[in-house]
Amino acid sequence: MNRLVAYLIRFAVILIGYGVASLAASAFLNIIFLASLGYTPQHAHPTATASLYFSIPFVALFVAYFAFMPAAIVILVSEILGRRDWLFYALAGAVVAVVFLGFAYQTADANVEVTDPRTVAAVIGCGMVGGIFYWLSAGRWAGNWRQIGP
Repeated sequence: MNRLVAYLIRFAVILIGYGVASLAASAFLNIIFLASLGYTPQHAHPTATASLYFSIPFVALFVAYFAFMPAAIVILVSEILGRRDWLFYALAGAVVAVVFLGFAYQTADANVEVTDPRTVAAVIGCGMVGGIFYWLSAGRWAGNWRQIGP
């Protein structure tokens, strides 16, 4: 029974960590997008700031949806190997972003520009930020479930 409870708690921590990573990647994407438009903190208008409260969680839903399968594989590998270092998660987030870019490139319309170097760098940066925030919230305890006795 102890093992089952440990597995369920670890699964809940992984889900929470994935949610935190998706929100962090979304926030980074919003900041990068606003900065590319020339928006600076000196231009902070209350309506623009308030719109971030809606757009960050909304974009996080898309981030979580599109990154789910590659991230699930990375999370499974990190749990099995017991990887607990932040660099592994940052690089794994970059790999997840590259896999997403590959899927986006394969299914892209003429309107979607996934070959622009700035877009590629922004998406890979979002993956790295998401990976680091996953490490902060859940990755530091990867593999702890194996230490619980029978």
